[in-house]
Amino acid sequence: MAAANEIAADVANSSWKRRGGKVAMNYIQQPLIFECNNESLLAIISRPEQPRSRGVVIVVGGPQYRVGSHRQFVLLANHLAQRGTPVMRFDYRGLGDSTGQLWSSSDPVGELEELTHDIGVAIDAFFKSVEELHDVVIWGLCGAASAALFYAYRDPRVSGIALLNPWVRTVKSEAKAYLRHYYTQRLISPAFWRKLLRGQLNLWRSAKSFDGNIRRAISGGSIARRSNSTIIQPAHDAAVAQSLPERMADGLARFHGRVLLILSGNDLTANEFSDVSGASKQWRQLLASPRVTRYVLPDATHTFSRHDWRHQVAAWTANWVQSW
Repeated sequence: MAAANEIAADVANSSWKRRGGKVAMNYIQQPLIFECNNESLLAIISRPEQPRSRGVVIVVGGPQYRVGSHRQFVLLANHLAQRGTPVMRFDYRGLGDSTGQLWSSSDPVGELEELTHDIGVAIDAFFKSVEELHDVVIWGLCGAASAALFYAYRDPRVSGIALLNPWVRTVKSEAKAYLRHYYTQRLISPAFWRKLLRGQLNLWRSAKSFDGNIRRAISGGSIARRSNSTIIQPAHDAAVAQSLPERMADGLARFHGRVLLILSGNDLTANEFSDVSGASKQWRQLLASPRVTRYVLPDATHTFSRHDWRHQVAAWTANWVQSW
């Protein structure tokens, strides 16, 4: 029922339209149910009348479902489908309309490794549903971008990965990001000083938080632990002992396809990624590769909450997907 209502709400987008002097391609939206570890997962496929051979699999990040914040994933799928690119967006186990329990623990590497199972079976189902497919791009925001790096190198059908505000968080990197970005922005904010002068700030609590972040930035380590989950090709033994940023860099090094990196300027997660990748020789070398296309939206929030930000992300994605 939920999938039917979702499709009905977007049926107006499944007709011929003229956008900027160009005629958009006709497409339909199809619900699909497939299995992962004895659980039923729900997906929506946006299928153009004449689908291209390269599709996009949108993987959700964080505890949200296939629609996305501000309906971002729906709008992105519509935009791509109008340009002939077939798109799948799905709820992984324990979220949205899929069955099962949400897999969670204090182990981010283990959580992301578990998500690779859902990504693998989703791609299998996508290929069975759209016979014209030759290869796919994985598009992921936040933790989904991290999971894409875990998975992509193991599946030869994946020709590209789109990484938006990738999640590289460790105790230490989070504390450093707060010290470098959050507190700096607070000190130059007029609102902060107005609250301070009015006595509306709890200075003791703020000082305690600041001190805690300093301690974690100096001594805090990764909270990632060992994970034994595998899919397609086994993850090599060294990878499972790495921190989250190291594991992601290793996945990127082992992946030989195209990469799209989009970062928000007004987002702690994106700032943290920039800090971590900028401080790592391996990350700097990987991101300097000609196969990496990089964009920054200076004022954008983590989920690209404004219409113009979402539209820009969709345009960059569509052009990039069709660029090779």
